[in-house]
Amino acid sequence: MGRFRAVGVGVASLSVAALSAACMSGGDKDAKVDAARAKASNMAAAASEKKAETQVAAKAKANELGQIPVIMYHRIIKNPPPGDDRTPEQFRAELERLAKEDYVPITAAEYVTGKIGIPAGKHPVVLTFDDSSPSQLTLDGMGNPKPDTAVGILMDVAKKHPGFRPVATFYVIRDLFGMSKPEEQTQVLEWLKDHGFDIGNHTHDHLNLLGKPEKEVEEQIASGQKMVTSLIKFSPVTLALPYGNQPHDKKWAMKGSSAGTSYDFRGVFLAGYTPAPSPYTKDFDPVGIPRIRSKEKVGDCVKFCSTAWLDWLNANATDRFTSDGNANTVAFPKFKAPFVAAPFAAQALPY
Repeated sequence: MGRFRAVGVGVASLSVAALSAACMSGGDKDAKVDAARAKASNMAAAASEKKAETQVAAKAKANELGQIPVIMYHRIIKNPPPGDDRTPEQFRAELERLAKEDYVPITAAEYVTGKIGIPAGKHPVVLTFDDSSPSQLTLDGMGNPKPDTAVGILMDVAKKHPGFRPVATFYVIRDLFGMSKPEEQTQVLEWLKDHGFDIGNHTHDHLNLLGKPEKEVEEQIASGQKMVTSLIKFSPVTLALPYGNQPHDKKWAMKGSSAGTSYDFRGVFLAGYTPAPSPYTKDFDPVGIPRIRSKEKVGDCVKFCSTAWLDWLNANATDRFTSDGNANTVAFPKFKAPFVAAPFAAQALPY
C-alpha cells in the first residue's frame, strides 16, 4: 500500500506540474496575443493620427521647405540719412503688412534650431536688429519700452494683431543701447531675455572681419560673446557678421575661442540679399544665412530689399514657408521630398 500510495502521490505531482506548465504556456500565449493586439492597435492609432496630420497639412497648403524672410533693421529714427535706417512710420507699416499677410515673427535662435511652432497656414518671419542702438530699445523709469522705439512699436502692433508674436533678435555690440554702466546694460539685456526676445553676437567692436587673421576674428567674436554672458545668464547661439562680410575661412565665424571664452554658433547671418532657406532643407547653410534689408523699392532695392521680396513671396506663395501647425512634423507636397535634409527625415510629412 505504501508503494502504491507513493506512486499515486508521484502521479498526482506530475499531473499538477503538467497542468501548471500548461497553464503557464497558455498564459504566455495569451500575453503574446495581447501584446500583438496592443501593437496592432498602436499602429492603427499612429496611422490614423498621421492621416489626420496629413489632411491638416494639405488643407493649410503647408510647405515647410519654403523660403523665410529674415529682415535686417538698424536704427529706427525720425529723419534717417540715406542708408539702412527706417522711420518709425515705415517700420510700423512694414510690421502691419507682415501681420496682414499672415506672417508670425520667430527668433533667429528658433529659426536655426528648427523650432518653428506657429499656427497652420501662417508664415515665419525673422526680425533682426543690428548694432544695439537706443532707437531699438530704451526703457523708461518704470522699465517699459518707450513707444517710439522699435520694441515699443513692435509690441503695439502685436497688441492690435493677436497671434503676431512680439519677438525679434538683437545683434549687440559694445554700445549696448547707449548704456554705459554695467548695471544699466544688465537691465536692458535682462528685459529682452525676460520678454522672449533673442540676443545675438555682432562682434564686440563691429569690426569688418574681411581679410582679418584668425586670431583677430576669434578675439572679436569671443569678446562679444563674453560681453553678453558676463552681464546675464544667456549665451547667444547666432552671429550676424558686421557688413555681412565673412572672414577668410568662414568656419572661423562659426566656432572658435579666445582668452578663455569659446563660441560655437548654430547659425551665422549675412547682410543680404535674398530670403533664407528653410532649416529643414538641404539648401540650409548655417555658415552663411542671407538676410533682407528693410527698404522700399528704390535703387538696387527695386529687386533685393524687403518690399520687393515680400511682393515676390506673396506672388509666389508655393515657394514660401507655410506651417502645418505642428512643430513635430515637417510637412510639404510630396514632390518636394528630395530636398528634405537628413536630420529631419524622420519628421517628414509629405502629402
